[in-house]
Amino acid sequence: MLFEDSLISRAHARREARVRPLYRARTPVRISFAGGGTDVSPFPDREGGVVLSATINRFAHGLLRPRIDDRITVESYDLGVTLEYSAHDIPEMDGRLDLVKAVIARIADQLGERRGVDVFLRSWAPAGSGLGGSSSLVVTLIGLLRDFHRLALTDYETARLAWEIERIDLGLAGGLQDQYASTFGGFNFIEFGSDGVLVNPLRVHRDVVLELEENMVLCFTGSTRAGSSIIEDQTARYESADADALSGLRMQKDLAVEMKAALLQARLNTFGELLDAAWQHKKKMSPMITTPLIDEAYNAAREAGAIGGKVTGAGGGGFMIFYCASGTRPKVVERLNALGLRESDFAFEPAGLTTWSYVEHDRLH
Repeated sequence: MLFEDSLISRAHARREARVRPLYRARTPVRISFAGGGTDVSPFPDREGGVVLSATINRFAHGLLRPRIDDRITVESYDLGVTLEYSAHDIPEMDGRLDLVKAVIARIADQLGERRGVDVFLRSWAPAGSGLGGSSSLVVTLIGLLRDFHRLALTDYETARLAWEIERIDLGLAGGLQDQYASTFGGFNFIEFGSDGVLVNPLRVHRDVVLELEENMVLCFTGSTRAGSSIIEDQTARYESADADALSGLRMQKDLAVEMKAALLQARLNTFGELLDAAWQHKKKMSPMITTPLIDEAYNAAREAGAIGGKVTGAGGGGFMIFYCASGTRPKVVERLNALGLRESDFAFEPAGLTTWSYVEHDRLH
């Protein structure tokens, strides 16, 4: 009888494994137009920060497959790294997918429950790209675990949790904008203060969005950067009341407000001019923000017809964006390509974190 019970139990386990759903998530990366740096503590706590940004159709993707044992496996396609450990172990933060291990550990600790899963991850944006790729990956994984564990997390709670894991649990330098931009998606004017974060979605007219896509250039400088050192330098300059750093940060706030108005009022040439002003003031925040290649590319793009542009993150490398006068975009791209910068086609993405589940009813034989 015990043998028969064992057979029945195994049959139930196999049946349960067959109908166990796959959980999927994707989260877009963002481009920041103005305000970057004002979301990095202590500036927002003392003076309040604002960022104008939008998400694009480049994503961090995730797949979670439940297991019937207590093993956790993680595979990162773009990094070529695979991990496996027990759900009951405390994983070592050794530089190998620490963000992933930290997310899994934080949610397991909060639940007091440790279950085995297989996790597969891939991201379009490499670390240090200036597009918030690391944060979009963290948000993607939180979305997977949220659905798997049936957690009732709002978008604000999801973004806050992602921020806590990156900035507090792992101690990574950075601001607040990336987690909120990628979680909410779309065009947003985000306010940061000592009392919290407020995401203001913008109703940018469809024609304006399409015109932006026609005239904007997103290009990779060919190298990523260690944003933490730039952020630390910027923060130190702010703390020491460096005149240029103070002026640069405070002007970022003013320009973000003006740029928001230009977008909503369909004044795109003005938007381009403000983009240029934002870059000129951003460079004042730290001498590490620009490089000779970035300066050369910026000047070449302007000569070819770009009205304005900037790097999309902390600086020092990663991606750059430009807004071009009508009809000049091909010339701008040609000049940038000649300098070795690689253009990336994109469209704006209105959705933020998106999750779904799927049961494979048809099996491969």
